[in-house]
Amino acid sequence: MIENQSLVDELESAIANADVGRRAAILRRVADLFSSTSGNLSNEQTVLFDDVLQQLVDEIEISARACFAEYLAQSPAAPPRILRRLALDDVIDVARPVLSHSEQLDEVTLAEGARTKSQAHLLAIATRKTIPESVTDILVERGNREVALSTAANPGASFSESGYSSLVRRASDDDDLAVCTWARREIPRRHLLKLFADASDSLKRRLSKEDPRKAARIADIVSRAANRLQAQTRESSADFARARALVQPLDEAGKLDEAALFDFASAEKFAETVLALSAICDLPVGLIERALVEERSEQLLVLAKAARLSWKTTKAILLLQRPAEKSTADLDRLLETFLRLRPETAGQAVQFYRLRERSLTAGPN
Repeated sequence: MIENQSLVDELESAIANADVGRRAAILRRVADLFSSTSGNLSNEQTVLFDDVLQQLVDEIEISARACFAEYLAQSPAAPPRILRRLALDDVIDVARPVLSHSEQLDEVTLAEGARTKSQAHLLAIATRKTIPESVTDILVERGNREVALSTAANPGASFSESGYSSLVRRASDDDDLAVCTWARREIPRRHLLKLFADASDSLKRRLSKEDPRKAARIADIVSRAANRLQAQTRESSADFARARALVQPLDEAGKLDEAALFDFASAEKFAETVLALSAICDLPVGLIERALVEERSEQLLVLAKAARLSWKTTKAILLLQRPAEKSTADLDRLLETFLRLRPETAGQAVQFYRLRERSLTAGPN
């Protein structure tokens, strides 16, 4: 009792004293006393400590306040309101240690800091040992690129479904963020599928290098799903129905040859060209359609060479891919590749395509 009364007298003196240096020095003594006795304090006593600390903190210079925040951030016990006061300080040097390290800081304060404070404050929160879903959602939605990357790379960050959706959406324009997102072990499969499906070819190669087994599994699922969707769309298409009614009888009658294929391609009849080339190469319609739609010019060169088509017919097929954007230089480059390509090599590639397409239409989903 005597010791406590002595402390109270000293606190009152410190608060009344204009000596800022003395106020800074006594802050630690008050915090130490609170930490050592917090388990035995009543609510009223806790509030008293909080009030005293806040009065002292408000009167000291920024550098001293920052030092005290560093000290209190490591404390196993600290009054809640002074922690909140420091965490929401506009000066990042004061707020950072508490936002980054204090395990006593409550979720409500973290969320408020994430919603209202600077990007530097958000980055401090993103480095915490653990981050609850409600706070992570705000960091991903409101944070800049550095904040988003730090949050995605933090294994202690918990993401809600909404948070993952926002993260994957942002990752579609940021390869580094996509890699961080891809590396998260607990990310739901549907978000991985979306991330991989939207990735560029170069990013897919990077993701595959990061985790080859995961990439192979996800790529297989994406391909199967894309094939099913493509087939459903094609089967419901009136254009493909009319084209099939024209091409199939020609094929059955043995009249589906290069001349017929050239006529279809030069007349810009997309569906008829796809079905004819599919029959001539003995490959699934989906593969031919994707090669044309996704502008896989080199793959079309391989198919044409394996089928021993002329450059005239091959060029007509290539021009179905946005003809206005195919310059003379582009066509000259493709012609050089076509002339260098050996039929035997093209035939081996087509056999590989055939086997791969069979694997995509069989086995588990």
